[in-house]
Amino acid sequence: MTATETPTAPAPSRRLPRPHRDDVLLAAVSVLGGVLLWSLGIYTTNNRHFFPAWAALVPLLVIGPLELVRRSCPHLIMGVGTLAVIADQFTVGNFGTIMIFTDLVYAAALYGKPPMARRLPVSTGLVTVAVTIIAVAWLRTPQALMIGVVTGIVSFGPALTGATLRNHREAAVAARLRAEQTALLAEMDRTQAVVAERARMARELHDMVANHLSAIAIHSTAALSIDSPATSREALGVIRENSVQGLAEMRRLIGLLRDAGAEQEAVATPTLDGLEALVAQARVNGRGSGLEFELCDERGNGPDPLPAPVELAAYRIVQESLTNALKHAAPGTVRVRVARAGGLLTVAVESPCADRPPRRAPGSGAGLVGMQERAELLGGEFTAGREGPLWRVRAVLPAEEKAVTG
Repeated sequence: MTATETPTAPAPSRRLPRPHRDDVLLAAVSVLGGVLLWSLGIYTTNNRHFFPAWAALVPLLVIGPLELVRRSCPHLIMGVGTLAVIADQFTVGNFGTIMIFTDLVYAAALYGKPPMARRLPVSTGLVTVAVTIIAVAWLRTPQALMIGVVTGIVSFGPALTGATLRNHREAAVAARLRAEQTALLAEMDRTQAVVAERARMARELHDMVANHLSAIAIHSTAALSIDSPATSREALGVIRENSVQGLAEMRRLIGLLRDAGAEQEAVATPTLDGLEALVAQARVNGRGSGLEFELCDERGNGPDPLPAPVELAAYRIVQESLTNALKHAAPGTVRVRVARAGGLLTVAVESPCADRPPRRAPGSGAGLVGMQERAELLGGEFTAGREGPLWRVRAVLPAEEKAVTG
């Protein structure tokens, strides 16, 4: 081999698969059975003397080993088997040869490729009809019909049986695959439902607890930094009030998780009618930070009440926006506006921006993500960002039941 030559991998040798144990047993029994019948002088016919009696063993010994490859070489067994059974007709005939050929036709229809399995019953049926017509035209006796019957039993019957069994097997496999796919889709749906429920619980926990904890953190900081008994007493009062409300909210959520009944959830779910109390609480919490809070409720009396999911989402968006204002806004006025028009509910919160960059606490940013998720789950829109001296939060939610549930 020269330096420029590259070694080539040897071509893989195509070896016949190892015969199935049942096929080996079937081949041995068939050949021995045929030899036994021949030795006893039992032939398919006694009026053919083209060859000596021992010649009937030649087709038998040719077709018998084909049983070893009946599963792997359907074309080979059909070609050689057909020639062997035709040659058997010129001898005294052997029952073993006919029975082996019958099994080979069945195996070709069952184990062959799909086109062969479809064509074999048709071709053997046509051969059966042709043999019947030729036999009747040649012999011109009613007994000639038996030749066609025997031909159908030997060729068409096994081919039809093998093709039918193959169809049943393929249908069973397809049904099992569909069942597995259905189970997989069901598991995926279950997983997605669990993830969605966990995300919903995370939003509820954040929206409920963050507001109260932020107020507690602000007033505890004021109590520690300002050495004034009056300020400390006021701060402790606010801390106590927010602690009690936070515990009540936690108990409400735990109750919902333990018993998610429709009545309990309907009673416990906050609505937009509670915005005045929410803003009033924010006034108390933001008093020491120089913040004022205003509420402009322009919902009016709509033709239909707002869907419960929309009211809950709007309430939580306002609650989270007020919490962020308490933590990050500069002294000034925080304005909350809620309006309903044209089948849409608009929620907007404006707060003055601080000149200094806000301090990033662990978990910061989860509130904005939660608000955006709430709006998108209802098919609404959400924006939040700085516009000049103000930080604006705006959510547009569908105000019709069909838009939410559709």
